[in-house]
Amino acid sequence: MNGEQPADGSRPVALVTGATGGIGSAIARRLATDHHVLAIGRRAGALAGLSADPHIEAVALDLLDLNGMESYIGSLDRLDVIVHSAAVSDRFTIAQADAAEWRRQLELNVVVPAELTRMALPHLRRAHGQVVFINSGAGLRSYPTHTLYSATKFALKAVADGLRGEERENGVRVASVHPGPTDTPMLAGDLRKADREYESEKYIRPESIASAVRLVVDATPDAQVTDLVVRPRVE
Repeated sequence: MNGEQPADGSRPVALVTGATGGIGSAIARRLATDHHVLAIGRRAGALAGLSADPHIEAVALDLLDLNGMESYIGSLDRLDVIVHSAAVSDRFTIAQADAAEWRRQLELNVVVPAELTRMALPHLRRAHGQVVFINSGAGLRSYPTHTLYSATKFALKAVADGLRGEERENGVRVASVHPGPTDTPMLAGDLRKADREYESEKYIRPESIASAVRLVVDATPDAQVTDLVVRPRVE
C-alpha cells in the first residue's frame, strides 16, 4: 500500500515518523480522526495495531535509508502535514560521548527530519502545509548527563526556526512542540539507565502531546503556532 492515497481525496494527508513510539502512535491516532495518516515505523507488531484504524496506513520503512525515504515521499500524490516524532535519547556527558555516538544521535534527531522535510517541500508548498517537529524540553535547556541529546534538540529548533523564515512566502507553516517528561517507553528506558525511579503518574500522557499537535495543525489560515511547550502539572 506504500504511496496509496484515499480514493476520494477528501482527507488531507499526514505523515508521522516514529509512529510506533508512545508519542508518535498517539499523534497518528489523533490525526486519523480527519486525516489519512501515513504512519512510518519499523516495529511490525505496533504497525499492525495502528493499521486497524481504517484511516491509518502503516508503512514499514527505515528512516536512515534516505534513498528509500526519498523514493517513498516522491511517490505520494499529496502531503499536507509532516510530523517528525522519531528520535533517539541516550544519556551521555561530553566526557563519555565519542564521535560515533554524536553522529548516531545527530543523524536521527537532526539530519533525518531536515532531509525528510526537504523531500516533502514540493508537496507541502502545493498544500500550504504544516511541518511539526517534536522537540523536547531538552531543546530549550541543556541538562547535565544529557548534553548530547540536548545539543541535537537545540539544533532541531534551529532547523525549525530557519525553515519557518525560508518557507514563509511559500505558505508552509512550521512548529516546534517541546514536551516535558512524557510517559513513554523511551523515557522509562532513559531513566532506568540513569538509575532513577520511574513514576508514570507524574509524567505527561502521550495523548496530551497529540492534543498539542492538533492545536498546531488546526490553526486557522491567518495564524500559525510556532513554539509550544507542554509541561507536567507537577514538577
